[in-house]
Amino acid sequence: MTSSAIEGDFIETKEKGLIFDVKGLHHPKDKIICFLRYYPDSNGDRIRNDTRYSKIYDLKQRYEFLRKNYPDFIFYSNQTDMELQGVNIKEIKQIYKPKNCYKNLKKADNLSQNQQKALNFCDILINNTQITSDDIGITGSIMVGLDGENSDIDVVIYGTDISKRIQEELKKIYLNEKILVRKYNLEEFKKHYEFRAGSSGISFENFMRSEKHKLHQGKFQETDFFIRYIKSPQDWQGKFSDFIYKNYGRIKLKAEILDSSDSIFTPCSYKIKPLRLLELVPLSNEIELSQIHEICSFRGRFCEQAIGQEKVYIEGKLEKVLSKKKNEYFRIILGEYKEDKMIYCNNTN
Repeated sequence: MTSSAIEGDFIETKEKGLIFDVKGLHHPKDKIICFLRYYPDSNGDRIRNDTRYSKIYDLKQRYEFLRKNYPDFIFYSNQTDMELQGVNIKEIKQIYKPKNCYKNLKKADNLSQNQQKALNFCDILINNTQITSDDIGITGSIMVGLDGENSDIDVVIYGTDISKRIQEELKKIYLNEKILVRKYNLEEFKKHYEFRAGSSGISFENFMRSEKHKLHQGKFQETDFFIRYIKSPQDWQGKFSDFIYKNYGRIKLKAEILDSSDSIFTPCSYKIKPLRLLELVPLSNEIELSQIHEICSFRGRFCEQAIGQEKVYIEGKLEKVLSKKKNEYFRIILGEYKEDKMIYCNNTN
């Protein structure tokens, strides 16, 4: 079984029939870092081949479920200095690829409404952005045959320059009412807020400062869509074994965004200039503000969160990055906890 699995792919295990979504572009030699998404459940509301499944979205609940039922799929990574979920290469039954899903649906007959709508959305992107069918894929529940009546359209775009081009063309697509691609309205943003930011301590006003500008999400024929962008392989930085990450605890910081050009990708990142340290637990004299260079997240909700020259308040995990090139710096990771946030602020006080 090949270990070539990246962000956007899904993995199904041999014995348990568990389905995981792959996180990141780099993985250890013996396993794939991925997080539980669906599991067989006689009371589940998703059905595939006469088997019922349930879905888990919340990250904390995924850990709790695996710890109780399938602890072998949780491991501590010395490389990343944290507990992760993952599937050993030998335990992989199938790797689902978004590109294959798109191509298979193009050849299939008797498509469901969800499948046809996802195909139509992909074709709109292809026809209006001059990309090819090799640059796009369909992921999520549709890819693994577990979509429900209200399932979203989850699309993956492959290629650094291609992704940036689509982002620009989306501005024109939103203006063309005939295409039936639109941004969320106010009521939909409110529902989005409850789902993504509820209980996080973020106000709706601050939530909207970022969300209203995002281009990678919206509605197509009244169905939610989300576009995930993956950089070209030549732009992936090194291998998994090239980096070591050390956890330095929780940080609250105000900073200026210096460069947001990588904010559309998954994982996304922002180059920052730290302005003021508000809190660091545990406190460390080893850290200088000038050493904190970037914000990074593997969660789609932090894509397009801020733009260059904006000042932001950040709350997340601080970690030191050590590479084989002997470069050392600190970065802030967002998305591991519900309380993690990056919101606009107009001052440094």
